[in-house]
Amino acid sequence: MTDVHMLESTADSAIEANAAPVGIDLPAMGRTARAAGRKLARLGTDQKNAALLAIAAGLEAHAPEILSANEQDLATARDRGIGDASLDRLSLQGKRLAGVIDDVRQVATLPDPVGEVIEARTLPNGLRLSRRRTALGVLGVIYEARPNVTVDVATLAIKSGNAVILRGGSETLHTNRALIAVIHDALRQTDVSPDSVQFIASTDRRYIGELLKLYQYVDLIIPRGGQALHQFCRENSTIPVITGGMGICHIYVEPSADPAAALRIIHNAKTQRPSTCNSLSTLLVHEQIAASFIPQVIAHLGASGVTFRADPAALAISHNDPRVTAADDAAWDTEWLALILGIRVVDSLETALDHIETHSTAHSEAILTQDMASAARFVDAVDSAAVYVNASTRFTDGGQFGLGAEIAVSTQKLQARGPMGLRELTSYKWIIEGDGQTRP
Repeated sequence: MTDVHMLESTADSAIEANAAPVGIDLPAMGRTARAAGRKLARLGTDQKNAALLAIAAGLEAHAPEILSANEQDLATARDRGIGDASLDRLSLQGKRLAGVIDDVRQVATLPDPVGEVIEARTLPNGLRLSRRRTALGVLGVIYEARPNVTVDVATLAIKSGNAVILRGGSETLHTNRALIAVIHDALRQTDVSPDSVQFIASTDRRYIGELLKLYQYVDLIIPRGGQALHQFCRENSTIPVITGGMGICHIYVEPSADPAAALRIIHNAKTQRPSTCNSLSTLLVHEQIAASFIPQVIAHLGASGVTFRADPAALAISHNDPRVTAADDAAWDTEWLALILGIRVVDSLETALDHIETHSTAHSEAILTQDMASAARFVDAVDSAAVYVNASTRFTDGGQFGLGAEIAVSTQKLQARGPMGLRELTSYKWIIEGDGQTRP
């Protein structure tokens, strides 16, 4: 069980007493969201962008209250002994909130996907056929720990013409309440109804189950959290579910790799922000360079506080370094979300590919090499949402990919894959224009 799951389990009873309102009528929320979504889908780009800019201004104006609420959630988490990785996910302190606000303004500058013509052609019978992007309708987003998700999702939903029902975790309840209050207040000044962004302001878990059954009003469920949340949604939802956000990410180092560049990339992928789903979990090193390269990895990353879980070959090379311990079988299926790195020595590219196929969560994988034939083989063979050649896995992010904020990183293959931005939150409809044609 992750720190976040532990926190939600222990915090629910304590917070629930103060988690008004209680007795939420979720079907009524669904109806309201559906009605608001229909109106939102008819608004123009300028109207939606004005709403986003109002939200950004509101977040700036009320930053002290938001940060105070966030510190309250962080204090509760610290009192319960929650680990650093989960505290990092909870925090909007430092430059985090400013970054969230910048993302809102960035989304306002992006092209509006609604109404975009995907393709158009004229059939032999003269019918003019096209596919045009439309909003999905109502999104149901269930998430843990990260309060930035509240703003990211609301922003992307509005720009893509979708209403949304949000259910955050109990561990970030105070922060989410403050954020939602600001968003609603900002939207009241615009053409976008505050009902477009609904929030389940209760920690009672029965509302998750109810939301998953609200197929009359909700068009798509997006869970953001641990494996247990994703599995629960897949098994209990009567609404299509897009899962993702869990990343057991790999980097494979070939003999031809530039050692200095490889160390820099690996260090970034592991230490730049270890609590994220695109951080490095397992390093695979070719046996031809293992004896020289693995000690460099241990020294370079160890100086930044990283500890290591090594297979027998890597353990033997580590020269009894106290930062290195033996990896058990579970190590290769662990998303560390901390300054811990698994290391395994492999005898070939094919062995590395086999390991990735067995243990990957289909999020992000990388090869470090100067052999472009190996790079091409790796790219073709690895079936993950993002596949890198000579770059850090930390780039798998909507902002880094130029999508603005992201609603999730999908590791599925249908509807959307990888960072989900605006286009991934749309469907399409066929437009057929004729001149009196009838089917013979």
